[in-house]
Amino acid sequence: MKVNPPEIRSVEVIRYVTPLREGGSLPAIVEADDEFFYVLKFRGAGQGVKALIAELIAGELARLLGFHIPEIVFASLDEAFGRAEPDEEIQDLLRASEGLNLGVHYLSGAITFDALITKVEPLLASQLVWFDCLITNVDRTARNTNMLMWHKELWLIDHGAAFYFHHNWQNWEEQAKRPFIQVRDHVLLPQASELDAVDSAFREILTPEVIHAIVSLIPDAWLTGDFPFETPEENRKVYEQFLNTRLANAAVFVKGAKDAREALI
Repeated sequence: MKVNPPEIRSVEVIRYVTPLREGGSLPAIVEADDEFFYVLKFRGAGQGVKALIAELIAGELARLLGFHIPEIVFASLDEAFGRAEPDEEIQDLLRASEGLNLGVHYLSGAITFDALITKVEPLLASQLVWFDCLITNVDRTARNTNMLMWHKELWLIDHGAAFYFHHNWQNWEEQAKRPFIQVRDHVLLPQASELDAVDSAFREILTPEVIHAIVSLIPDAWLTGDFPFETPEENRKVYEQFLNTRLANAAVFVKGAKDAREALI
């Protein structure tokens, strides 16, 4: 069965508003030509396009699974931005990021999720733990939850640290089959008592056709350079194969999460 890729809008950045200096890669709030504000993730920052790829795949997988995710857009940055910026560090970042970047809709007024204040039900906690095990997301800890409360609902943000296998391509096939050891630090692990039920439900949704549709969103321009193959299509296939292999071996990371939870409670 053919599944059409999700629709990702494209916008032009027209104004750099302010940097978000709490992020290691200096994301920024920008205004686009659709008159909306976005958190812009720069291709010239930190881990470069690999962080953007992780944001894109993880964000659209999460949306498909029913989580609240701010809209993701492809955001083009003109070379003129680098000339006008007085801060040298930001100027260098803007110049290195000319072309296609990734924007995430800015949730104005959102507050950082605090596990001590907001109770998360076991089903949602289990869904989030399972999802982060699938995408190998190391950034959902009590220190840095990467979740926001907006209009009394839980929203997921910042998945640039997921899919860490692509920072070192050695043995990526084997990495896809391994448990997710870092789940022991997951902020919602203690509440995640319904992992088996979630595993069954989510694997029904994430068919090979769905995985193919989401991975096909990765722009060719982000799939050159430090990648294992010469063509964007071959490199895109690695992400597809990683996810399909991980899903086929989901029992491994589910058991790992359950064992880590038992050690905590």
